[in-house]
Amino acid sequence: MLRLPNLRFVIVTLGGEGSIMLERSTEGNSQEEVDVDNLLEILKERKDDVATIPTYVSSSVSQLKAKGIGTVHGRLLLGTAEKIPPQELIDTTGAGDAFIGATLYAICANMSPEKLLPFAAQVAAANCRALGARTSLPYLTDPRLVPFLS
Repeated sequence: MLRLPNLRFVIVTLGGEGSIMLERSTEGNSQEEVDVDNLLEILKERKDDVATIPTYVSSSVSQLKAKGIGTVHGRLLLGTAEKIPPQELIDTTGAGDAFIGATLYAICANMSPEKLLPFAAQVAAANCRALGARTSLPYLTDPRLVPFLS
């Protein structure tokens, strides 16, 4: 992000562990420097381990510092993955692609990061409930997506 000043965010997927978004912010003037690794550990402690549907936790906007790399003004969001019961988990082929596709849709639909991460995780989870990369991709009318699209 340091070399690309117009980049709004970066997302790293973690498979069944969810995802991490580093969102650049132009708002606020917080000068507090926070180590991004320590902040991630704090967010992991704050996430809801009981919820079965995808959720997220977010830090406040601050100066996020990565040791040996640099500092970015922004916030960190940790998205969870859906907890799929073992009897429903069929095939993870294409789950990452489904997540990225849903992320692109969310960007085009101007979804907030708070909705984007759980929405993309829900689409990826739906994809894991059938064989192959596309068989169980949900349509926008899928009831599992309603909470994220309203």
